[in-house]
Amino acid sequence: MTNVPVSSSAPQAGKPRKKRKSAFSTRKVDHVYYWMAVPAAVVFAVFLYVPFIQGVGYSFTNSQGYGQSKFIGLKNYFALFIDNRVGHAYLFTFLIAVAITILVNLIAMFLAVALNGKILFKNGFRAIFFIPYTLAVLVIGYVFKYIFMTPLPEIGQALHINWLSQSLLTSEHYAWVPIVFLAVWQSVAYSTLIYLAGLQTIDGEIYEAASIDGVNPWQRFWQITFPLIGPFFTINLVLSMKNAFGTFDQVMALTQGGPDSSTETVTYLIYTNGLTGGEYAYETANAVLFFIVLAIIAFIQLKFFGNKEKI
Repeated sequence: MTNVPVSSSAPQAGKPRKKRKSAFSTRKVDHVYYWMAVPAAVVFAVFLYVPFIQGVGYSFTNSQGYGQSKFIGLKNYFALFIDNRVGHAYLFTFLIAVAITILVNLIAMFLAVALNGKILFKNGFRAIFFIPYTLAVLVIGYVFKYIFMTPLPEIGQALHINWLSQSLLTSEHYAWVPIVFLAVWQSVAYSTLIYLAGLQTIDGEIYEAASIDGVNPWQRFWQITFPLIGPFFTINLVLSMKNAFGTFDQVMALTQGGPDSSTETVTYLIYTNGLTGGEYAYETANAVLFFIVLAIIAFIQLKFFGNKEKI
């Protein structure tokens, strides 16, 4: 019989096989990254998480923001659900947030597609549309307040438009219009910038192939452009709705919650009653509840539109 040579790579009997070291076990971690990350985490904890936890604690007391207080349990939260003023503020905030989010994304997407095309003075137009985002909302709000109080009613009277003949800011039915208008005017710029960034990631060869196949502009947008910028649409949707729910400066500058508390948003109510109305703990509970509502809405948005992107 001929002897079969044994390969040197074969495991020898009686000797345990050595475990192969993974790349993670042999990789050296640079401690510089810890020195960069840990201080940032400490700053976040001190200025964000610690005040938040303290605020949650205040919501279970009867504190007025100063002096002594005592623990009252969930009484503040129970009172919120039977407070008609708080309920109206949540309903009004939700309605204008939906309107602002829809208008901002429609206008921003239209402008982004237009500014991404082959037009003259493209960079100049981008700068012009971005200017509103650089202006302070509270300051520019007073300018719009003058416009809605004086010139616009005069135009309505000249054109014999009844609902426009008086200031919209003094009408319980139309006072929300200036708030939404100012919020959309100021927010469109940032959303347009995000959509432009998404459009820059699309390869031009895809459009060339589509044009050869005879795809019209409308089909090109819905079948190519919109699906490819889906992640950017999700980001814009979440950010624009979050900002819309936090509408405060517009209300402060234009209506201050009036007329007859018809334009009070949740954030404005928390500010006026919590910091100046002596209901610190009560409105702190309102702020905690509002945070939970925003977190749930953001989770639903990310879950729903995230699944749409995978289809």
